Order: sequence, then structure tokens, then C-alpha cells
Amino acid sequence: MQRDLFDEEHELFRETVREFLAREVVPHHPQWEKDGIIPREVWKSAGKLGMFGFGVPEEFGGAGITDFRYNAVIVEEIMRAGTSGIGFSLHNDVMAPYFVDLTNDEQKQRWLPGFASGELITAIAMTEPGAGSDLQGIRTTAIREGDDYIVNGQKTFITNGINSDLVVVVTKTDPTAGARGTTLFVVERGMEGFVRGRNLDKVGMHAQDTAELFFENVRVPAANRLGDEDGHGFFHLMKNLPQERLSIAVAAVAAAEAVLAMTIDYCKTRQAFGRNLGSFQNTRFVLAELATEVDIARLYIDKCILALNAGEFTAVDAAKAKWWTTELQTKLIDRCVQLHGGYGYMTEYPVARAWLDSRVQTIYGGTTEIMKEIIGRSFGF
Repeated sequence: MQRDLFDEEHELFRETVREFLAREVVPHHPQWEKDGIIPREVWKSAGKLGMFGFGVPEEFGGAGITDFRYNAVIVEEIMRAGTSGIGFSLHNDVMAPYFVDLTNDEQKQRWLPGFASGELITAIAMTEPGAGSDLQGIRTTAIREGDDYIVNGQKTFITNGINSDLVVVVTKTDPTAGARGTTLFVVERGMEGFVRGRNLDKVGMHAQDTAELFFENVRVPAANRLGDEDGHGFFHLMKNLPQERLSIAVAAVAAAEAVLAMTIDYCKTRQAFGRNLGSFQNTRFVLAELATEVDIARLYIDKCILALNAGEFTAVDAAKAKWWTTELQTKLIDRCVQLHGGYGYMTEYPVARAWLDSRVQTIYGGTTEIMKEIIGRSFGF
């Protein structure tokens, strides 16, 4: 079906993104996968093209546009290019609301120009070794001491963990208050006691730096607290998680579409028993099922994007989008690997790399099980 989500300016922006990826990312991505990280210069190059901080006010170097369709364009093109190592979506889709909506005037002056230019790379530190989907179970503490807070704790699986300059750290300022004792702080590169651990060796997304972070008596100024008061951090997280989950869903559908297209092309040329794979009924039936499911997913996600822009997108909408599309992505790519046969298991083939990259999609941003729990609770049981 013909998509009607985007206007002409979005498609012109898409061309800019596509050309940038083809020129500055795709040729180098295999080496970055070996290195486990992408160079910071890539972020600055993208910043010059206006690829960051759409919602950042113009006075701070952004576009001053609240339109998630631009975010979606970037995510879609990154997935279609197979360049999973770029942490741009975390910066744009996850971190932007924290730095645009929760900062005061002084913080905006300090951080937003670098955010929009790509000179300041951001990350969020939620997950801990003993707390993943259960955010209320975090143990990192921030204890007030005069005009500062002393932060102690450990985080893990942090995207952009090595490259990041500004890390939003989820802490407990009152460990006895449950969710109401959670506060967010921006820990900056170079703060004494802020130590980066290993760049973690993952199954997929090898070019994306994902790290352990340690906070050992880090003195963080009260001026680096996000939000007006202590204890409101959990509610800020809950407000921003739907957009993060929609970003993951956008990536899931784009990746599924890309892998399906390459598999259809493969089945047109690959010979088996003297015939093209596509001439076998089983092949056609599998591809027919996948194409139908992807089209249905695409329609729902496009509707979700419009709902987000209109301020009508709910946590339940996000949970539905996130679990369904990521489960579809992993299923589709697995079946496409099967259709590729032995070649599908070779990492020189894009379908194999997509298979490796996709597995985490049903885990981060809230597992499929947590998404179903959110939906189930909405029934009032």
C-alpha cells in the first residue's frame, strides 16, 4: 500500500540521510564492527547536516521542530543501510526529551548546542547488573552533600557508553521511597570517580559501543540534576519511555522490510533443483505471509507516529507497537535466513548480520513480557 505519512520535506531529508550514510558510514562500517565503536567525527559530520536535535530550539542550534517523522526517517535509513552501529536513534529519540524538556535555562545553554552539533554525545544509564526491566530495583545512590550529590553505583549495557559525554544516570536519592525516591542526574565526561568499564562483546550490533559504567563517590553538582525536585525521576522515565519504544518499533519494521526485500531478490536468482527458489510454493507462501505481516505492522507504526506528534500516543500503544514489531522482526529474519540456506549463516551476507543484530530488539527498551504486562494491566484486572 502507498504510504502517506511523509511530506516532501521529509523525503528531501531522507535523501540527505541516505547520501550521508552511503558516503560516510557504509564503506567504513565493517571496520567499525571490528573496532567495536564508531569515530566521534561521524557524529560531528551528521550534526553539520542537521541530523540531531530536531526539537532543540533554534537559539541553541536545533531546528525547533517537534515532528517525529524526521526521527523516523533517520532510523529507517540506518536500518535499511545495515549500519546498526550508529547510536543516533538513542541520541535523537531517547535522550532529546530529557535535554529539551527537563533542563532549565542554564542547562540548556550548557548542553543543547553540543547536543545539536554532535559534539556532545549522550547516553542514559538505567540498567544495572541486578536491575533491568524492574527500574524500581536500581541501587545506584545519590546522597546530598551541600551543593553536590555523591553518586555511587554501577550500570551495564549502556549504549554509547564509551563515546558519551553526557550520561543521564538514574539514581536513588531516597532508597526507602520506592519509585518516588528516584532522581536523574547528568554525569559529565571527566568527572572524578566516573569510570568506564569494558566495551561489551555483544552477539550483534558490534560497531555500537555498549559499556559498563562505574560511579565511585562521583561529586555531581546539584546544577546537574534533571527536573525541579528530587524523587521525580521515575515519572520522567515513564513519560519518555513510549517514544523510546516507538523508535525501537520503527527500527524493527524498517529492518524487516529491508531483509524481506533482499530475500525476495535472492529467491529470484538462487537455483535449487534446476529452478529458482521463488518457483517453489513453500517459498512463495512463506514470503506471502511475511509480506502481509510487514504491511500490517507498517500501517500501525505509521499511525503511532502521527499519534505521538498529536500528543495522543499512550504507554499501552507503545507497548503494543514494541512487542509486536520486534517479535515480527526476529521471526521474519529467522525465516529469511532459512530461505538463504547455508549462505544465510555466513556473516558476509547481510541477512546473517541482520539476524545477529535483531535478537536484542525484544529485550532492550522493555522486554516482550513487560510489554504484555503493561497491556494486560490496562484492562483493569
